[in-house]
Amino acid sequence: MGPGAYRFVDFLAEARQSLWQVLPLNPTGPGRGASPYNAMSAFAGYPLLISPKRLVEEGWLAPEDLPPTPDLPEDRVDYPRALALKRSLLEKAFERFRQRRPDPDYRRFVEAHAAWLEDYALFVALTEHFGGRSWDQWPRALRDRHPAALERARRRLGRRVAMEKFWQYLFFRQWHALRAYARDRGIQIIGDLPIYVDYHSADVWAHPDLFQLDDQKRPTHVAGVPPDYFSATGQRWGHPVYRWDVLHRRGYDWWVRRVAHNLSLYDVIRIDHFRGLVAYWEIPAHEPTAVHGRWVTAPAEDLFRTLLKRFPCLPIIAEDLGVITPDVREFMKRWSLPGMRVLLFAFGADMPTNPYAPHNHVRHCVVYTGTHDNNTVRGWFEQEATDEDRHRLFRYLGRTVTADEVAWEMIRLAMMSVANWVIVPMQDVLGLGAEARMNVPGTPTGNWEWRLRPHSLTPELARRLADMTETYGRA
Repeated sequence: MGPGAYRFVDFLAEARQSLWQVLPLNPTGPGRGASPYNAMSAFAGYPLLISPKRLVEEGWLAPEDLPPTPDLPEDRVDYPRALALKRSLLEKAFERFRQRRPDPDYRRFVEAHAAWLEDYALFVALTEHFGGRSWDQWPRALRDRHPAALERARRRLGRRVAMEKFWQYLFFRQWHALRAYARDRGIQIIGDLPIYVDYHSADVWAHPDLFQLDDQKRPTHVAGVPPDYFSATGQRWGHPVYRWDVLHRRGYDWWVRRVAHNLSLYDVIRIDHFRGLVAYWEIPAHEPTAVHGRWVTAPAEDLFRTLLKRFPCLPIIAEDLGVITPDVREFMKRWSLPGMRVLLFAFGADMPTNPYAPHNHVRHCVVYTGTHDNNTVRGWFEQEATDEDRHRLFRYLGRTVTADEVAWEMIRLAMMSVANWVIVPMQDVLGLGAEARMNVPGTPTGNWEWRLRPHSLTPELARRLADMTETYGRA
């Protein structure tokens, strides 16, 4: 959230853009493959995103505290080294914080976020204390949250608990400053809200009654999707599924807090795997694949009625990719929730009737060239598209295009759509290939590492994007 992020906002403004979509900003845990969809908290921010340069500006670090520019790769994230460097600096900032008089802004932050912050900070401290072991393997008194055991742990690990709370204060302070900077330049931020939370998370540990767990606090059922043409065994994600009956009795209080929290961070929320709020694929936890799961209805109507009592306007995008049944479509229509259209899915044999093809788009949707789970446009064109797919694309465009041209031709198709909104991954704006792909679903390593090179945001690129945006009335 340092100078590079502010330069990116300036680039968006110069390119006449008005939307910036980000991946979840939550902290990933040990052994989670850096996936922001396997976070240790649905509420906390990732300290790795805190800017040391901003800490110098804010007085939490001295200029001499910053090491020489580290020799880190420009185009990939080296998570172990980056975390080690950042942690050292954040610990210095914490020591300076402890030496100062009490900060009233910090005190207000802790009070405002007490509903999740206290549990999260202790959870992080305990996770480190027990060498990253899952919380169901902690001593029973801590696993089951006996008050006396929790109090002893808070005293014993007090420094680490206080440090994490301070880091969260820094994270949210910097995020709100960046968001205000974006808002002043006409940029709205779309945040990503994963429907499920990771089992090893402060949320499941602190609220086990909200999830389907046994008496040993282990999941009885987990989430996923059934077998389809992508996978003969489906996808077993492993996230514990909700106990909707308990949530209903409690007035969906945890979900209300979660939505309120996200609306304080973003202008619009994209709910990942939205269909799981209408009906979800429930898999017995002992099953190694998703084959023997079953569909279970979720109380989407009741949940949304409850949310609308608190939030009269719900700016939500529903991630509706994959096999979506009529009940989900009907719910989205009834609640006027825009779905997604991905151009990479448009050029199969069914192109004339394919809902992702631009001529079949509706106004109330968001068009993407691709998402973080897809290849880049160029990568798709070079590695995944069949000769027939490329031929259909050429027919649609009215001409043959090269790998160097295809990303911008797809951007043009997206801009020409009747859809209200268009989102283009930066990898496609830059015309990058498969080497810049963000995530390959089902692979445990090598994902979430792509970095935007600092000198990629040229004035020429901003002018090119602005010209196309203005041409199609989207500036």
